[in-house]
Amino acid sequence: MKYIVILGDGMADYPVPELEGKTPLMAAEKPNIDYLCQYGEFGLVKTVPDHLNPPGSDIANMSVLGYDPDKYYTGRSPLEAVSMGIELQPDELAVRCNLVSLGGSGEYETLTMADYSSDEISTEEARELILFINEKLGSDILRFNPGVSYRHCIVMKAEGNVKLLCTPPHDISGKPITEHLPKGFMSKELLDLMKKSYELLSDHPVNKKRIERGLKPANSIWPWGEGRKPYLSNFTEKFGIKGAVVSAVDLIKGIGLCAGMKVLEVEGATGTYKTNFEGKADAAFNYLMNEGDFVYIHMEGPDECGHRHEVKEKILAIEYIDRRVVGPLCSRLREAGEDFRMLVLPDHPTPLVLRTHTHDAVPYIIYDSSSKFPKNPGASYDERFAKATGIYVAKGDTLMEKFIKG
Repeated sequence: MKYIVILGDGMADYPVPELEGKTPLMAAEKPNIDYLCQYGEFGLVKTVPDHLNPPGSDIANMSVLGYDPDKYYTGRSPLEAVSMGIELQPDELAVRCNLVSLGGSGEYETLTMADYSSDEISTEEARELILFINEKLGSDILRFNPGVSYRHCIVMKAEGNVKLLCTPPHDISGKPITEHLPKGFMSKELLDLMKKSYELLSDHPVNKKRIERGLKPANSIWPWGEGRKPYLSNFTEKFGIKGAVVSAVDLIKGIGLCAGMKVLEVEGATGTYKTNFEGKADAAFNYLMNEGDFVYIHMEGPDECGHRHEVKEKILAIEYIDRRVVGPLCSRLREAGEDFRMLVLPDHPTPLVLRTHTHDAVPYIIYDSSSKFPKNPGASYDERFAKATGIYVAKGDTLMEKFIKG
């Protein structure tokens, strides 16, 4: 038996006025996923407990992979640090460092979050800027490490039980940053670094060229997602099967590495809806045929579109997942004579009307290729039909064992 998880980050949503009250899942054409929900188990799963905030992809994906976030979660950035090859020490704190675009004029504290991703800045441009910032602002107690696109990492010395409170920048898109600056441990020092980064980056050649091309400048660092070195139990020992993850983002790669899984690199994987979907499907299929029995395919596109209120693009991202990943994988596994199970779900909702994540339960499918008769005839994979089934998994980290062991 082969096991495939199709994780459409942020696919779930609320009714959208532009779609006449439909959600993107309701509006999208997704015949392959709809088939799976008609022949599989279909319901809702709560991936992020209400008491854990913010309801991010870190907690949600850890939960989907079968790890209780109340037991294992230590913060977002440490998971990304693992993927970036950063060896955190017990006295070090990892902090996500976005390169953001701030708009407006006047004092730094009065500026607005124009774009949390600096117009999806390229990895090459971002690397040059982060290394420049590290050269100018790094020290023996704090260093800047380049990552992918706008996603980077600060590692700082921090002994003892410290408390740092930072706001995810995608939660305040288009809003003044005044009430969302760092609080707690080293907050004054971090704010000083943010102000200095704004001065240093505003006139940097990379940003001047971006402005000439009609793109937003990456004119400030923004810290958030802090945490300590993570520890996860080994996935193979936990579930008895060898697995791998496919993703463009360091967060998912880091979770996979912490769980002892293989990370499958895919050329052209971007973390947006303009990604190499076929390459992800190929990597997953080849791994299943030659190395292991489980693969976790993470696709970030729907989430990014939700944060940016890109309605048509979010629908398109869902349709791409259906016809460029789910359909081809199911066909190739059947042609190869392989029995398989497929779990399809988002990690959390990213409603277009809110442009951020919520704690709401998400629709899931567990499909078994041996299924011969429809369990949910005429159903569509969306929030409405999932709720109507009456099936509800209250604790998200229990879903993986249900998926694998039945």
